Amino acid sequence: MKAKKMLSLIMAGAMVLSMTACGGDGGETASNNEDSNAEQATSVGDLIDSEVVADDDAEALDYTYGEGQTFHSNEPVTYSMMYSDHENYPYQENWLLWSAIEEKTNVTFDLTLIARTDYEDKKSVLINSGDSPYIIPKTYEEGKYVNGGQVVAVSDWVKYMPNYQKCVKDWGIDEYLKTQLQSDGKYYKLPGMWEAAGGGYSFMIRKDVFDAAGVDVTELEKTWTYEDFYEACKKVKEFTGCDYVISDASKGDCLINICAAEYGVNAGWGMGGGLQFDFDNLEFYYADTQDVMKDYLIFLNKMVKEGVLDPESFSQEDDTARAKFFNGETYAMTGNYQNLADYTSKMTDPEAELYMVVAPGGPAGLLQIENSKLENGIMIAQKALDELGEEGFIKMLRFVDWLWYSPEGQMLSLWGVEGETYTMDGENVVLNSDISFNGMNPDAEKKLNVDYGFGGGMFAYGGSNWLRTSKMTEGERSFNNRIYEYREDRPLIPPYMANEEESEELNLISTPLIDATKAWIQKFITGQADIETQWEAYKAELESLGVNTYVTQVNEIFQKNKSKLGY
Repeated sequence: MKAKKMLSLIMAGAMVLSMTACGGDGGETASNNEDSNAEQATSVGDLIDSEVVADDDAEALDYTYGEGQTFHSNEPVTYSMMYSDHENYPYQENWLLWSAIEEKTNVTFDLTLIARTDYEDKKSVLINSGDSPYIIPKTYEEGKYVNGGQVVAVSDWVKYMPNYQKCVKDWGIDEYLKTQLQSDGKYYKLPGMWEAAGGGYSFMIRKDVFDAAGVDVTELEKTWTYEDFYEACKKVKEFTGCDYVISDASKGDCLINICAAEYGVNAGWGMGGGLQFDFDNLEFYYADTQDVMKDYLIFLNKMVKEGVLDPESFSQEDDTARAKFFNGETYAMTGNYQNLADYTSKMTDPEAELYMVVAPGGPAGLLQIENSKLENGIMIAQKALDELGEEGFIKMLRFVDWLWYSPEGQMLSLWGVEGETYTMDGENVVLNSDISFNGMNPDAEKKLNVDYGFGGGMFAYGGSNWLRTSKMTEGERSFNNRIYEYREDRPLIPPYMANEEESEELNLISTPLIDATKAWIQKFITGQADIETQWEAYKAELESLGVNTYVTQVNEIFQKNKSKLGY
């Protein structure tokens, strides 16, 4: 496996100006010179097609591919790929992952290794300078790369990817892909796809302590609201005498985000462009100036004032928050269900019982926090099409199709090689006893990701419900199932599909607007600003920053494009 480290930013890249997408509400940019193509599309059905094109002369191909078939090239082939090197399982040239892929497909990678912490910055430099490898995985935000012409509109090419198209069709992904459309009516990222939206983030609690305090969370969580959650935490505080029940990580951004989702407002990780969508009137509005936002802030400020939520949650380092939880100083914190097994192993109290509760509901309803079946995804460099030619480019896409979207490729990426890293017991995956992964075999000497390269973030995302749950502990599986049983889907906000010029204009308003909103949110929650006496001052500041103009412009853009989305 050929790999080279990217040690520094390419000097020429400093001369490249990359356009920034407008927030997280679907207003990514797209090339103006392709707008005319989008005008031909009048519905989402025209824009997202799950059909597969058959080859005119399949026997002449120098490779095998297809639904239910392993991709295999007759001749050895190497594809260049950008690689985010994770510090917890750093790249190794001799991983079984690489030889297993090569053995099955006759494909090897020419990797450009980039430290995970530098990946986004250096990815931008490589793409904008035209020096990017062909395959660009681990992409969360593609809009800022569209206008430069350095990445391919993959929606034009998915018709050659049978496994990808099967996922789209069988799992109802077309409505989710709609959220990725750019102003030209195309999308530029192959997303990881799940059969169903996952559990995502919620509160991880010390169930043993909540039980002892007389709080039956397993019954309450079915229909509880945040007010019910507050009352439950108050009982724990009274029972334990702790300073705070919750001291959170992520500078509070996770907690205020999952709470905001149930109030129908925006905050923390979910701040995005600050917009929500009125499905009755088909228009966007700025959520954080609405009366419900005031209610949301009053509630969170009450959590701080009453000693339930530690105000240091908004300033402390993540390790500090975790240490308080592990040591028994606090009894709840937010996390992803994948953290459950790891955190359980780090509790200092051997009797500690951790439990992921279903997140409380709020004024917006009893809603599932995670509302998308899509993950981060893969961009394909225009250079790949230019250098490989159309036939070679399609061949590479069909390799990508097998590795990332076929059940066989997904199983290999996650679990490895049957008989070497795992065995099957009926429908259950049994990890070899000398290998640990995701809380399984915690005392084993070897790790599936560290020592073998499987189960890592570059390849192992997306798949069927069975594949998702195959790597879960019983606690994690229970959390997912309870969410599906107790919560309703949260509506997907449509994109408004701003073009390059429109996005630039919106960014000039939205950047200071969002910054000011975030600052006020933290001050209101922690008590540095008084909600009752300074609410109007907050709204006045946002008005002076152009919030009304911002919303008006977004709605004008959406009205222009909504027919393309089927509205």
